[in-house]
Formats: sequence, structure tokens, C-alpha cells
Amino acid sequence: MPEETTSIDYVMEKASGPHFSGLRNPTASSASSSAFADANAPRQPFVIGVSGGTASGKTTVCDMIIQQLHDHRVVLVNQDSFYRGLTTEELKRVHEYNFDHPDAFDTEQLLDCIQKLKSGHSVQVPIYDFKHHRRSSDSFRQVNASDVIILEGILVFHDQRVRNLMNLKIFVDTDADVRLARRIRRDTVERGRDVNSVLEQYAKFVKPAFDDFVLPSKKYADVIIPRGGDNHVAIDLIVQHIHTKLGQHDLCKIYPNVYVIQSTFQIRGMHTLIRDREISKHDFVFYSDRLIRLVVEHGLGHLPFTEKQVVTPTASVYTGVDFCKKLCGVSIVRSGESMENALRACCKGIKIGKILIHRDGDNGKQLIYEKLPKDISERHVLLLDPVLATGNSANHAIELLIQKGVPESHIIFLNLISAPEGIHCVCKRFPSLKIVTSEIDVALNEEFRVIPGMGEFGDRYFGTDD
Repeated sequence: MPEETTSIDYVMEKASGPHFSGLRNPTASSASSSAFADANAPRQPFVIGVSGGTASGKTTVCDMIIQQLHDHRVVLVNQDSFYRGLTTEELKRVHEYNFDHPDAFDTEQLLDCIQKLKSGHSVQVPIYDFKHHRRSSDSFRQVNASDVIILEGILVFHDQRVRNLMNLKIFVDTDADVRLARRIRRDTVERGRDVNSVLEQYAKFVKPAFDDFVLPSKKYADVIIPRGGDNHVAIDLIVQHIHTKLGQHDLCKIYPNVYVIQSTFQIRGMHTLIRDREISKHDFVFYSDRLIRLVVEHGLGHLPFTEKQVVTPTASVYTGVDFCKKLCGVSIVRSGESMENALRACCKGIKIGKILIHRDGDNGKQLIYEKLPKDISERHVLLLDPVLATGNSANHAIELLIQKGVPESHIIFLNLISAPEGIHCVCKRFPSLKIVTSEIDVALNEEFRVIPGMGEFGDRYFGTDD
């Protein structure tokens, strides 16, 4: 047991720290319905292009975006890594070589790299030696697929094929004098060059290339950031936009009544644990209860509230809200009973009803038992079932609640994981009901089990899976 606890603590610690790589692509059973082929495909990462003149603050902007996207896996790919290695003849006349011209970069390799990352594959990015003007022949930087890919460089907007891979294009606009001062400091300190060679290169190549190639590409930008990393307001707005795009599952765009709680590495870490078939029952229950509590709290946030003022111990008036008074829970027996303790912990003295429906394959339509509050028609209902699979049992339970007089819009369906098929089934039939879940899985297999799923939740939670 001590060894197991150590491994679990290690997983949670690793999950809570900063992560910038390692997205694995889930695969569904080949027998899954072709109607849900889109659900089986890996999620496309969000690709951001960041361009601007030399030393404009592009890297600073990228670092600030990465820091604020700490709950998502982010990789940074520098266009500078794709400089072509100079030939022997070019090295002899290196001071005449234009490093700011589009031909100085291996754009085909850059394209291949970004396309592979977008497809969910890892890539090896070249490492360029700026002092010797050649690529390292025996070492590469391993870059894994991620939620967000940031491509940074002076000419990343020049080639239309590269631009077409981007979801957001940012141009960092900084005064030319500031950029020159930064370039002198960077090239002398980091790249071992003297001031005269930096100034000569700037006048001969850098400034003309900026006027000919970089500045004209500014028109392709979706967002222009004046002052670069000093413009905190612009960066905050960009990060908010990225969060909005990342936070929306494809099904949430189709059904506005579906809510997936915001994913963090703590939540993903707990999902990793409860989905592991080797986890002990004690730890499965512990981490399931933590996740259930988060889902319940999120679901309660969708209930109506009324404004309320109170007087604080400092004799000040605080304007807040009053909780919804008419509320009850209904668990779909028996897995749904695992969610009752979390609901009781959040809502003191709440009434909880029960519905038992016989499930046989994909047909869960036989009502066996129901015990509901007599005044349920006057209440908002939190319907509890940790796994939404086909949606047939859920539909039958919802029909029963509506027959009892509960308005469809007063029902909030809470579960830990949902299959796309179940979401389609429930939302098409009951568009006014809300669904709150912690993750949407890939699909159902031929046995109508959620994939990757977590097995028979009720058996694992109540210890009857032996």
C-alpha cells in the first residue's frame, strides 16, 4: 500500500505542474459508427503565428502567452531553427550572406514540422548554431504534439502555405530604434558578434529585408501588438480569446446546453487515476468523489439566484446572491447513488429521489422503480448518473421527470464522463435541459461501452466488480 500511495502522489504532483508536451491521440474501436467519425479524430491544436521585425519582442510575447496558458500544453517552434546550413563557400563570405531573406530558411521542412504537430505526431526540430552558422548534426529538439502550437519568426507570414496552418496571426510592432538597440545587445551577448558587424549587417540586410518582406506581411495579421511585451492589455485579451477557443469542445459548439468543466492538470490527473484499471477501490472512490464534487459545484452554478444584501461584522453592506431554495436531486440507480454524498455535502438537507431503469445493451427503457419528492414539479432537479453512454436510460428518466410536472429547463443532468452518442441522443430530444460533465470521451464501442471510459462505474465504486 505505501508503494501505491507514493505512485499516486507522484502522478498527481506531475499532473499539477507546468506541462508543455505529450498529447496522446485516443483511438476508438473500428466497429464504432461512421456517424461519429469526427468524434474519433484527434482534436486539432490551436496554432498561433507570431511575427514582427528583428528584436521586436516576439519571444517575450510568446513567453507571456505560454505563462498565462499554464493549464494547457504549449510548444514553441522558432523559425530560426530552420535556417539552412551554410556551404563552405558561403561560410567564407558569411558577412555577405542575407539571413533575413526568405531563401535563408528551409520553409519546406518548417511546413512538414507544423503539419505533423497538427496531426498529433512528435517531431525533431533542428538546432541551429548561430556562431558557426550551421545546424547541429547529432542533436535535435524533441517537440511533442500539444493543445497550442506557437510558431515565432520574422517571416512566418511570408509563405501563404504556412499562414494557412495558423488559427491566429499576431504581429509585434515595435519602434525601429528600440529594435536596433535590442539586436545589438542580443547579437553581441548571445551570438558572439562585435558591434560593427551587427551594425553593418543591420544596414545592409536587416533593414532592407524588413521593408521588403516583414512589414508587407503585417497586413495578414489578425492582431497587431504595439510595444510588444510591454502591452499587457493586448496580451491579456489574446489569452482570453485562446482560452475561449480551447475551452469549447466541438459538441459544445453544436449544443449550447452542454457544459464541460474547465480542464486543469489536476482534473486530468484525477481522470488518469480513476481510468486506470490497476487502481485500488479505496483510491478509485477517493478521486471519483473529488471529481464528482467539482461537477456538482459546477452544476449548482447553473441554478437561478436572487440578489441579497447582508451586513458584515464590520457593519458594512455586502451585496451578494441567495441560493435557489427549491432544489432536489434524483439519482439513476445504482451508479447515480455514488454522487449523492457530494450533493449532500454541498446542499445541506437536500431531498434526493431515485429512479431504477433496467438496462439491456443499448436499450434502457424499462422502468423498475421510482421514488421522487411529492412536490418535485415545483423544484429544480439535479439528475445524477456518472456515465452518459447511449443516453437511452437518461432519456427515460428525463421523460419521467417531465411527466411528474418538472419543466425541461429545470433539469440539470450531471455526469463525470459523456459519450458523444449520448450527448446527441439527449440534447436532440431535450434541447432545454442542461448537461454538465467533466470530460467528453471518444465514442461507444460495439458493446455500447464508453471508450476510453472507465469500465462499470457502479461495480468499481461499490466494490462489486470481483
